[in-house]
Amino acid sequence: MSIGVGGMTCASCVATVEKALSSVPGVESASVNLPLERAEISFSAAADMQAVIHEMEKFVEAAGYSYQAIPGSDNDSSTKSDRISILKARFLTSLALTLPILAIAMIFKPELPPIGPFNGTSFLLLLLSIPVWLWSGFPFHRGALHSLKSRVANMDVLVSMGTSVAFFWSTGVVLSEALNESPGIFIESTHLYFDGMAVIITLVLMGSWLEARAKSHSTDAVYSLMDLQPEVAVRVEGDNEEKVRIESIEVGDLVKVRSGEPIPLDGVVVEGGSSIDESMVSGEPLPIYRTVGEEVIGGTMNLDGVLIVRISRIGKDTMLAQVIELVEQAQAGKAPIQRLVDRISSIFVPVVVIAAILSAIFWSTFGARYLLDSGYSNAEFSMLVLVSTLVIACPCALGLATPTALMVGTGTGARNGLLIKGIEALERAHKIDFVVVDKTGTLTEGKPVVVEYNSLSTNFSNSEILYLAASLERNSTHPLAEAIVLSSDEQDDILPPESIDVIDFQTHGGSGLSGTVGSGEYKSSLIAVGNTSLMREFEVNVPLDVSESVIQGSVDGQVTVLVSLDNELIGTIVLADSIREYTEAAISSLNQMGISVVMLTGDTEGAANYVANEVGINRVIAEVKPDEKASAIRKIQSDGGVVAMIGDGINDAAALTQADLGIAMGAGSGIALESSDIVLVKNDVRDVVASIDLARATMKKISSNLFWAFIYNVIGIPLAMGLLYPSTGWLLPPTFAAAAMSLSSVSVVSNSLLLNTWKHPLHDSEVLNKNTIPTEESSMEKLVPLKIELRIEGMTCGGCSRRVMEAIEAVSGVIAAEVSHESNNAIIEIEPQVKDADLIEAISSAGYNVLEVIR
Repeated sequence: MSIGVGGMTCASCVATVEKALSSVPGVESASVNLPLERAEISFSAAADMQAVIHEMEKFVEAAGYSYQAIPGSDNDSSTKSDRISILKARFLTSLALTLPILAIAMIFKPELPPIGPFNGTSFLLLLLSIPVWLWSGFPFHRGALHSLKSRVANMDVLVSMGTSVAFFWSTGVVLSEALNESPGIFIESTHLYFDGMAVIITLVLMGSWLEARAKSHSTDAVYSLMDLQPEVAVRVEGDNEEKVRIESIEVGDLVKVRSGEPIPLDGVVVEGGSSIDESMVSGEPLPIYRTVGEEVIGGTMNLDGVLIVRISRIGKDTMLAQVIELVEQAQAGKAPIQRLVDRISSIFVPVVVIAAILSAIFWSTFGARYLLDSGYSNAEFSMLVLVSTLVIACPCALGLATPTALMVGTGTGARNGLLIKGIEALERAHKIDFVVVDKTGTLTEGKPVVVEYNSLSTNFSNSEILYLAASLERNSTHPLAEAIVLSSDEQDDILPPESIDVIDFQTHGGSGLSGTVGSGEYKSSLIAVGNTSLMREFEVNVPLDVSESVIQGSVDGQVTVLVSLDNELIGTIVLADSIREYTEAAISSLNQMGISVVMLTGDTEGAANYVANEVGINRVIAEVKPDEKASAIRKIQSDGGVVAMIGDGINDAAALTQADLGIAMGAGSGIALESSDIVLVKNDVRDVVASIDLARATMKKISSNLFWAFIYNVIGIPLAMGLLYPSTGWLLPPTFAAAAMSLSSVSVVSNSLLLNTWKHPLHDSEVLNKNTIPTEESSMEKLVPLKIELRIEGMTCGGCSRRVMEAIEAVSGVIAAEVSHESNNAIIEIEPQVKDADLIEAISSAGYNVLEVIR
């Protein structure tokens, strides 16, 4: 059975929970999944299930974690949401109190009037610090306690020990002013460390809250996949039709699916035919015609016909359920990367604590022979050594090393449109050997566009062919129809399609459309737009060269639509999924970084190879079903490679999760976004390169932070322990130990802030477009290029962007250009002599309007 376990944060937590569950009588084995917060339990045959379940709950809660009986349920989601809300409240409370603590202790340093026997400023700092240490830091103290019980040192031990030493030492100094019998080391001390304690708790809480929120969203997305299926379906029994809930449908039942309705469950078509939009499962933009005897998938959309489907799979056997299972298996199969700080702390913390205690015992026992003229008693000196060693070893810098670099790195990424979901993504990204890319929606735009239209008759121009087809296609919501209408609307030299009145409009499922012109020049003419099957139906002769062109286009991933008028073939319209801008530049950069690029797609081998050749990809895995993509990733991993997967569809979800690093395009499906580790908000393939580059930069900062965090300890701990005192008289008192601790924290934070200087490796290159090469003359003259922005009206698709790009590049003096129809702008790098009027005229000639020039 499966149970939910809440509150786990690292691999040490997994080990603790597995140990607790395995110790329950009747449990044979327990395997814990950290990302899903789930434990898979195997029981012995003779186990009393009710008793064992009761014991499991007790053992899990005794280990310091929460027990949920049904993982993935609404109750579980509510529990996660409550836990994240509490974590957020602790962080905001800590932040609100830390700011005044820092202001009082480090900036203003006011001399407040005494409060009773206490110094006013010191006592105020104590009051502000108590809620931070006690309430905001409570999860760390509790986690440290359970960790120590389990004999596992983790981040909680570091945070709790460091903040507790700083807090209690400072509290002892404050209270010593009112207590006559206070130890001398407190009375003589003038330094407080409340600010260091508060900063550690605040920053670590922030990182914990952000990571918990990201993890919650990703696991919720897995269970929301089933929302793609309708709640009800129309079951057919003889002549009777009845709406029933999806749960009551059984294998073998017949269901009726009308045009515009989703397929309720997996099955086989037994009557009718229709175009099916399978993009949510296959990721491919072009609908597929399904007829009698062919399989359909639950959750896909019926576009233009009525189907009778015999259900073949229900419940967990459906394609969507299998995708969910694949995602969960992929997550369970990943060995969680234990954080570097946890690995270090498992050795560092026990060693330091033992060293501090042994030093104190040594000086209290044998100190007299070395302390003759020091003025210290054995007890005082041993206490001084104990406190100094613990203070110098307080993991302030260790606590800051990872979250500060992560905070700055992810913030820098967000400003550049890169959403990075935690340190695990960064750890994996900087080790990538292979980048596996989906084709549709990743390398390409993911929607069909008209790339060519030609007249085959001397009576019609090319534009008239597009005009006639669009007049008919305007009556359809088919993706191909929308692309043809959109392309026609973009042309200024032809009449709008609305000017033709089409009557007797008919949809020929999977073949095309037909209609009769009701008025105007072509009145009573029969228009047909579709494939070769539709042409045969209307007895339209299709020449051999046209048929061969249609077949070749299909091999290259294109769709050729035939246009006839009164049973005569008059033209063709070619549609394709256009390649994203800068895709080739991104692939080239990945190769230069030593990363191998592999295309993994469900599309045909011909279409995949066509795109691969265009963008420079040498390895292609085509015609892969959704449930096979994760297996393809596993095969690459088995060869020893660290794999990043880039995708955008539901069909990519399992592969994204199986990969060591999942990268989703920002316009992709919700499940793809939530299954990924990095999201590219701007849908720019170049950001894949930027993500890996930023990950490498951030991990370098984390490594150097840890170096600075430890260098002070390496130098300071021997001094604090008094190892050099007998020969040199050198001892590191608590005040200097705390100063060293603070200096290490400043070094770590300052080093992390340098990540703000990171620049996108491709956006800031001198040449943005592969077709633009600076001339030797311009290089010799060393002209300083200018960057300007043009706001452009009228761009609606990738084809528009290309036309504007070509027009701009034709202007002499243009060095580079980046055009986006999504933001309706162009960023252009030009030589100083280029005039605005030249650019405006070039863009106007291409059929678009420049609204504004921004310099």
